[in-house]
Amino acid sequence: MPGYGRFGVLSRVELERFCYLDDEDRRLIAARRRDYNRLGFAVQVVTVRYLGMFLVDPIDVPVELVAYLAEQLEIGDPSCLGEYMVRRSTRFEHQAEIAAEYGLVPFSESEAELAAWIADQAWITGDGPKAIFEGAVAWCRARRVLLPGVTTLEKLVAAGREAAEQRLWAQLAGQLSPSSAGVLLGLLEVPAGTKQRVSELDRLRKGVFRPSSKGMLAALERVGDLAVAGSAGVNVSAVPPRRLLGLAQHGLSGKATQLRRMSREHRLAVLAATVSVLSARAVDDVLELFDLLMTTELLSKAERESKEEKLRRYPRVSRNAGKLAEAVRVLLEMVEIDQGIELGVVWDLIEAKVTGAALRSAVAVIDELVPAGDAELDGQRAEELAGRFATVRPFLPRLIRGLAFGATPEGAPVLAAMRTLAELITEKPGKPGARWLDARRVDHDLIGGAWSRLVYVAGRPAETVDRAAYTFCVLEQFHRHLKHRNIFVEASSKWRDPRAHLLAGDHWEIAREAGLNALGLPSEPSAMLAEHAEALDAAYREVAARLDGDTPATVDDDGKLHAAALTAVPDPPSLTDLRRRVEAMLPRIDLPELVLEVMSWHPGFTEAFTHVSGNPARVADLGLSVAAVLCAHAMNVGFGPVTSPGVEALTRDRLHHVDQSYLRFDTLAAANTALVEAQARIPLAQAWGGGLVASVDGLRFVVPVRTIHARPNAKYFGRKRGITWLNMINDQAAGLAAQVLSGTPRDSLHAVDVVLRQSGGTVPEAIITDTGSYSDIVFGLLHLLGRQYRPQLANLPDQRLWRIDPAVDYGPLDKAARGRIDVERVGRHWEDMCRIAVSIHTGEVSAHEVTRMISRDGQPTSLGHAVAHFGRIFKTLHVLRLADDEPYRREIKAQANLTEGRHDLARRIFHGRKGEMTRVYYEGMEDQLSALGLVLNCVVLWNTVYMDRALAELRALDYPLDDADVARLSPFVRSHIGIDGHYSFHLPDLGGTHRPLRDPEAPDSE
Repeated sequence: MPGYGRFGVLSRVELERFCYLDDEDRRLIAARRRDYNRLGFAVQVVTVRYLGMFLVDPIDVPVELVAYLAEQLEIGDPSCLGEYMVRRSTRFEHQAEIAAEYGLVPFSESEAELAAWIADQAWITGDGPKAIFEGAVAWCRARRVLLPGVTTLEKLVAAGREAAEQRLWAQLAGQLSPSSAGVLLGLLEVPAGTKQRVSELDRLRKGVFRPSSKGMLAALERVGDLAVAGSAGVNVSAVPPRRLLGLAQHGLSGKATQLRRMSREHRLAVLAATVSVLSARAVDDVLELFDLLMTTELLSKAERESKEEKLRRYPRVSRNAGKLAEAVRVLLEMVEIDQGIELGVVWDLIEAKVTGAALRSAVAVIDELVPAGDAELDGQRAEELAGRFATVRPFLPRLIRGLAFGATPEGAPVLAAMRTLAELITEKPGKPGARWLDARRVDHDLIGGAWSRLVYVAGRPAETVDRAAYTFCVLEQFHRHLKHRNIFVEASSKWRDPRAHLLAGDHWEIAREAGLNALGLPSEPSAMLAEHAEALDAAYREVAARLDGDTPATVDDDGKLHAAALTAVPDPPSLTDLRRRVEAMLPRIDLPELVLEVMSWHPGFTEAFTHVSGNPARVADLGLSVAAVLCAHAMNVGFGPVTSPGVEALTRDRLHHVDQSYLRFDTLAAANTALVEAQARIPLAQAWGGGLVASVDGLRFVVPVRTIHARPNAKYFGRKRGITWLNMINDQAAGLAAQVLSGTPRDSLHAVDVVLRQSGGTVPEAIITDTGSYSDIVFGLLHLLGRQYRPQLANLPDQRLWRIDPAVDYGPLDKAARGRIDVERVGRHWEDMCRIAVSIHTGEVSAHEVTRMISRDGQPTSLGHAVAHFGRIFKTLHVLRLADDEPYRREIKAQANLTEGRHDLARRIFHGRKGEMTRVYYEGMEDQLSALGLVLNCVVLWNTVYMDRALAELRALDYPLDDADVARLSPFVRSHIGIDGHYSFHLPDLGGTHRPLRDPEAPDSE
């Protein structure tokens, strides 16, 4: 391993930090008489402290280290160290003494314990050899165990990983009976006697993407086929999820011919894992397809046609309602004049305006067009839905019977009604006819609102209800409860019950203390809430005291808080010239070469791409192939433009192999971590920020292909459907994390998950979002998770301010502070709030699942109210500061603009296929956009490095640089980067340096 057991170049700072001799060191060294022994002893002390091991040649250390130690020991001639090796036994005696004095443990005494730890890590995580090797080094260092030779530790890691692999295969394959094994092995064969041209495994891997009855039936058939394939009932609960998914990757992406070449035990284990993972994904696909069908094909179309019908009815309603209004107006006028007036007189006056026949006709029309109880003609929407019974009838019984639904007490009645409904639909129609259902077997408590008139339609046979109306009455509630996980499928990965996965019982008690410490949360909230109350009170008083002075905040006559609009700050001439000069100095380069150059700077970038099997062997020129695949995905051009048949690393087969085996979520995240950390070390990036502020925002992509993972939104996608790439970028312009979302959902349901997806780099303290991510519950969750939340808020005057003490007078803000924060409610639910926060923090549940669970269509649960009340403390502080602190608002706006700049660059790079996403599977979308994010960070890092060099050159030429101008330079410049055309992956020999900067005064040749 590079660097293991060897010193690198030591800077003065590192020498002072790691090689300073303290009093205890000096006491031991002083026991030696001769200078070379004192110096040699000191070298061994520092060596074992710095490297964790003694060297075979103790004096094979940097000369600067020897000089620094000699300086501390006041030894005039450091070269005397050579005499230390004359007496062979001296070095070993000193090593034994140092080990005893400093409590160092020989490796042999801990080897068995370390081997067990390595085996556990390999079994639980499935990490590659490099990660486990580094973890083993950290394990030894933490326990003061002397490190062995590199070969010894590598063999120990290899043995642990091999044992974990064998254990995994035996765990899965060992449960299979001969007949079950035969069923799994049969998945690799093309069924005989059919027109099918691919293996069963290839067929089952392919999802169903048609939002229709036939599509649902096909999706349910796939679930059934996978259930048959997994009928052996292999128990995977004892297998760590990461190991199961890692093993399944072979079956999810590999060819049948490759799987056949594996050993029998390995092949069976892969197939068992693949069927297990595919089964969960197939259930996900069914429920995603059902949600898509309900949302876009049924509910939205019914709503649209209802509105159109309302428009068609409007002239008749308006005309007849006008006649009724004339009659009522006369009646009201007469009552005001004389309450004792005779009815005949009133009727004569009414008929003078509208005839009796016309009134009777108008009443009949209104009764027909606006039935009683149909608020705003909602009954029309229900009628439109009921008219689509033929769409759901074919699949509804199979949906309910084919998936193992569960329910909370709130959703249980609806699920029971759906199960009964599935039976009623499949039974042969009785005497009343196919249109009717037996009223004795339906749940009448679920029927209400506009559905009552349609379910209990006039003229129906006795003891019956309308089948179509009752079906959609229950189905609409089933869909709503499913979305909020009151009805769930535990076999699904996305539609499961989040309550069952929250930390609870002994697991919560074990994780409680460590989790609360990690998040900085107290076990008893009284003191913390008192501090927040004091801070909120002080903020109110401070803003109120300044309202009549020099502040952008004002209060209108209605007590609403306003803030003066931000005025654009014009770019000074110095900034304009600096931008022009710096951009003109950047070398011209094609995007593929840019990625290769960044990879050459940071070996950890390429090393992050490990084989899905964990095999440490690497194909030749892997970095070249990875760069080509990344560019093909990021530019959305496919492999054609980046292949070079004469170059082995750039052939189409090699690129497909690298794409399937090396590019996945964990490797892309690890590579991104290397880039984020490198960006943070550049002085120019540090001038932009410290990495403690980040923003989350979405970029939309049209998806023209048929997929269940896209949703319609005419504003962003026109007549097509699309997805949102929600990503997080810090104030140093580095992309930290991202997530793909179907359609354009509210960001508030997913923003917290994106924040927690960050896998490396400085963790931001403040999170900025647009107005779409705002909610009181998100405020509460993010602050429970230790983040500050700073959303942009539209319509600031309409934002309600909240207070804790209703008796305090806040002067001009008193009317605006009309909401009351219930801290007692927060205290009552504090234990559950902490349990939710720790469960999210540890990855047991997603914030999206929790948000849906505690917030239902704007009606939070009791726990949701408590989280919201907690969040209102920080929301009010944020609103007060937005109104009163202009620099605070400008910082938020600047970070939002930075995000827009990155999105603009992303659109430019993702230019192929009209910039549309053509992947049909969610995993494919996420991998492609992760590659885009990685390439974006490569561009940002490359630009920042060369811009920093350009600034250094300008300083050397005494060009006047203003720090404020430097801070406003953008890392998203792109005119010097070649993106279009056929791409050459050839990195010129730069001699270990950088490309020469261009002359900013030279004329532009293009």
